[in-house]
Amino acid sequence: MTMPRRRLIRPATPAAAPPPTSQQLQKLRAKLEKDRKNLARWMARLKRAFTFVQKHQQRIARLERLITKLHGE
Repeated sequence: MTMPRRRLIRPATPAAAPPPTSQQLQKLRAKLEKDRKNLARWMARLKRAFTFVQKHQQRIARLERLITKLHGE
């Protein structure tokens, strides 16, 4: 015989949080700026890495085609 599912009793939603202070906002804005700079740096590195991989894939494909062509003759 199957058992009925238990009902989860969750606490009521808490009251609205107090508005952040100017000091908290300053800290959050500083953290946001820092994270944006870090992301921009990593995106530049990622772009360089992607270009590197793309260039080498094309070079390998070209060499493979040349080898196949020369081997087939």
